[in-house]
Amino acid sequence: MLFGNMSSAAGAAGRYLGQTLRLMVGVPDYETYVAHVRRTHPDQEPMSYEEFFRERQDARYGGKKRIGCC
Repeated sequence: MLFGNMSSAAGAAGRYLGQTLRLMVGVPDYETYVAHVRRTHPDQEPMSYEEFFRERQDARYGGKKRIGCC
């Protein structure tokens, strides 16, 4: 019984650590976004992964509004 609880806790910690690392390097969490939209905006269709990724990239780096050399 104790091993099952430790295994479950280790799995949860691993998922949390993975999500944290992805957010630190700028990889958006699509599954969390979809769950949020379905829970809080049931009348809206979530963006596709490609739309979501592009929107997050634009939000992070300024999209077409960015002024610079690149």
